[in-house]
Amino acid sequence: MDSMNQGSMMNEASGGSLPPGMTEEEALELQLELSKVEDEIQTLRHVLTAKERHAGDLKRRLGISPLAEFKNNISKGWQDVQSSNAYLTASATLEDISRSDAYKKTQETLSQASQMTSAAFSTMGSALRNRFGEMRNSSTFKTFEDKLSKVAGSGSNGEDAHPPPGNDS
Repeated sequence: MDSMNQGSMMNEASGGSLPPGMTEEEALELQLELSKVEDEIQTLRHVLTAKERHAGDLKRRLGISPLAEFKNNISKGWQDVQSSNAYLTASATLEDISRSDAYKKTQETLSQASQMTSAAFSTMGSALRNRFGEMRNSSTFKTFEDKLSKVAGSGSNGEDAHPPPGNDS
């Protein structure tokens, strides 16, 4: 095939026009180089596939499971993170913060607030328990309780199911 035919084939393959400032000869050289690079890429893909298959076979013969490999990768990744500058800087910053006076004062204040809140709830609980005890011992509550007992007890046979408190018969 002469260069004239190759050039016209080139024009047809590339859409019929050359990029500005490029001769047909330059375009043909680039097309040939592209073809060679694409062939090399295809060869490398075949070699890589064969190498991956061989590595898989070796791992299988060594008893290395995909799960063990995954664990190894995670472990290695975590080690990489811990040795990274960002992690080391963040750790140092957090240590500095935890040693700072502001952090210590805030921690102390929150601890005191927690203790005070706990004491307040405890006091409130005791006060409510005492108040309910007083209410239960009041004559009004006893009268109300007696009436409820009579209403609940007069259901089936007319006798009190629950006699009033303090009335042991």
